Amino acid sequence: MAEQRVNPYREFDTLRREIDRLFESFDGGTFGEWPFSRVSFLPGRAARAYPLLNVSDDENSVYIEALAPGIDPDSLKITLTRDQLTIAGEKPPLPGDVKMESFHRNERSAGRFARTVTLPAEVADDKIKADYRDGLLLITLPKAEEAKPKQITVNVK
Repeated sequence: MAEQRVNPYREFDTLRREIDRLFESFDGGTFGEWPFSRVSFLPGRAARAYPLLNVSDDENSVYIEALAPGIDPDSLKITLTRDQLTIAGEKPPLPGDVKMESFHRNERSAGRFARTVTLPAEVADDKIKADYRDGLLLITLPKAEEAKPKQITVNVK
């Protein structure tokens, strides 16, 4: 009798694919279509959103750092709707005068992208600041006065 080996990595990969298929069916199949699929901008097997984000906050502001090298800053469009911030843009397919036929290997993806993130607090939309430098999109969103923590004093009797 032959012994069968179970490969847990293969089992997890199969489970991940089934879950991905389930999520793609939630919105009529458009969830995974180009140019807005979760893997449309990054090569590899793992499903990821683009651009990769760090979201943090302190008592005064919400900060977003988006890793977006090679993006034309003029193509960036940042919109705020209530508590949803959307970063959209386009990464050019090839630098300058390089022709696709000259590549031996091309692993860097290109094209249009859009990423929406829910903000952790209400922000003052008239004071938002966005800077792009060294491949990073840095967005500072000052919190609205209502969202800032209030110090409450305790009276001792």
